[in-house]
Amino acid sequence: MLLHGSCAAFQGAGVLFLGPSGSGKSDLVLRLMQEGWQLVADDQVLLRDGNGPMADAPPSLAGMLEVRGVGIFRNLPHGPAPLRLVVELGPQNSIPRLPLPDSFALPGGNLPRLRLNAFEASAAAKLSLALAAAEARLQQCAGAFAA
Repeated sequence: MLLHGSCAAFQGAGVLFLGPSGSGKSDLVLRLMQEGWQLVADDQVLLRDGNGPMADAPPSLAGMLEVRGVGIFRNLPHGPAPLRLVVELGPQNSIPRLPLPDSFALPGGNLPRLRLNAFEASAAAKLSLALAAAEARLQQCAGAFAA
């Protein structure tokens, strides 16, 4: 299954970014790469079931990243990753302040889903916390990952 989106991984755990063109998918992946995350795919994400949802880049786009205003880079370090979280990117006024737990159906199973604004200065930090919560390394008393 091929989706319009981008994906990055931290310590082998993938996060799938979905949203319309211009919502900040590639921009956020670029910022995450500067924080030690690895590129999985940009613009198109190939999804498959491999003991759970797996993400990879289609061969024609592997290792490529569009940096708006600069150009398209190729031969960047990249690789497949098992998905742990789906993030829908949108405008600030569409992001709930205290979200309820939500899920997104993918081949291989349902994953936790949340909504963020990619252009917030804190977006990368929020993603690190969200991924830790999705993997049960951190706990919440309220919010998207609260039990």
